[in-house]
Amino acid sequence: MKLHKESKGTITVATILFIIISVLAIYFLKIWSLLIIMPLLVVYSLVFWFFRVPDRDILEHRENVIAPVDGKVVMIKEVDETEFIKGKAIQVSIFMSPLNVHICRYPVSGKVIYKKYHPGKYLVAWHEKSSTENERTTVAVETETNHQVVFRQIAGYVARRIVFYCNEGDQAKAGHEFGFIKFGSRMDVFLPLDTEIICKIGDITKGGIDVIAKMKD
Repeated sequence: MKLHKESKGTITVATILFIIISVLAIYFLKIWSLLIIMPLLVVYSLVFWFFRVPDRDILEHRENVIAPVDGKVVMIKEVDETEFIKGKAIQVSIFMSPLNVHICRYPVSGKVIYKKYHPGKYLVAWHEKSSTENERTTVAVETETNHQVVFRQIAGYVARRIVFYCNEGDQAKAGHEFGFIKFGSRMDVFLPLDTEIICKIGDITKGGIDVIAKMKD
């Protein structure tokens, strides 16, 4: 199983803790140490599972808006996007549980024209105000169809580290990685009002694969 580059520090700490606790348990508890080691092994394995990098066949897209993450669609509504668009937009929000793949992907193809990191709170990721009050990043892309699309990584109650690798001027390719969020979070995509929304609330998305909307060319 291929692991994401962001896993290095977390897995190193988890391995050290697993070894120390296991050795102490065996030394003091003997055979009863299995009562501690077995649940600990499950947690240790989940850390590796969280950082997995699945093989996915990413296609080329022009009008299609691709799911940026694995997760569940929890919101589709018209909102005021005040940071970059400064006007009405359709917000599509996808919530990621700690068991989802947490690679963040470009939802559209085009050129990165804006990026910004915002420190903030750690409300639960499905809370509506998390989009504007939590720790987050905002990225905007000028698409190949001449639209401006904004998307936002949002830290949740558990997620405490967001990374994004894109810079202004970069070429964005729908479905390809631009960042990562550790341990549970949310991704918001803000689309033009005339965008055809294909997904619905409750849909389970596969990042880089599923089409969630289609923009007018």
